[in-house]
Amino acid sequence: MLVLVAPGQGAQTPGFLAPWLELPGAADRLAGWSAAAELDLARFGTKADADEIRDTKVAQPLLVAAGLLSAGELGLTPDLVAGHSVGEITAAVLAGVLSAQDAMTFVAARGRAMADAAAVTATGMSAVLGGDPDAVVAHLTGLGLTPANVNGAGQIVAAGTLEQLAALAADKPEKARVIPLKVAGAFHTAHMAPAVATLEALAPSLTVSDPALPYVSNADGQAVGNGADVVRRLVAQVSNPVRWDLCMETFKERGVTAIIEVSPGGTLVGLAKRALPGVRTLALKTPDDLDAARALVAEAAAEAAAPDAVPEASPEQEPLQR
Repeated sequence: MLVLVAPGQGAQTPGFLAPWLELPGAADRLAGWSAAAELDLARFGTKADADEIRDTKVAQPLLVAAGLLSAGELGLTPDLVAGHSVGEITAAVLAGVLSAQDAMTFVAARGRAMADAAAVTATGMSAVLGGDPDAVVAHLTGLGLTPANVNGAGQIVAAGTLEQLAALAADKPEKARVIPLKVAGAFHTAHMAPAVATLEALAPSLTVSDPALPYVSNADGQAVGNGADVVRRLVAQVSNPVRWDLCMETFKERGVTAIIEVSPGGTLVGLAKRALPGVRTLALKTPDDLDAARALVAEAAAEAAAPDAVPEASPEQEPLQR
């Protein structure tokens, strides 16, 4: 039982796309997606510095393009797909809901609209690590902050004004650490409402199909079987919290045995190693990881055929997701 997952904003690093563009046909595919996004994704993915690719307008199309490129090279059909925040757009393509071209048009509009919304008020996000989850959420609510990403594995991301985040830094939840994140605004909160309106206007122009395989939604962790509902959720999630914890609960309930995170992978498999012990995980960082990913799926299938086998435990990690 394989799930492909796609990371959200903050996973990108300078030059991460360079090794993928050495593969046959990859540069041509990226050129087509660049035209749809109206961005030079090859330059941003190979030559741009950290500040350039942190820009929301750039980061979001770049992440979706990287996810689609690496998933295409992997060449495996998963049993489930899911993505974190903007990664949900990647997952929508993998599930057959959107074409790659429509996805790039949509994500480029999303990035621009969210950047514009973030410019209205000085806002940001901070990761809260540890503490009792219910107590953390109550503490954030009391400060006027939104638990914008409930990621599971002891990680909640708070979002709000810079003043509210400063109050959180001065008054941390019990037994929790607070780490400011380098993002441009309070994503997945009411501050993003103008971006929702922009995407609502764009949605009717998209060609939408029902998912060809289960698509697990950030809204509630449920598998969605209707394409129009997937798109509606993609629009709404811009101003609503990401419930990655519920997505991982669904993976567990459905008996997922292997998780592969498409490029630039690392964050989501790190969360899975803490929340889903015994599930095999692998992050696609470069094309050198492709053979290992295919071998992982074969090993997980063999393990499932031998129910008395004891799965290998995974080490703990504590990544951040934005």
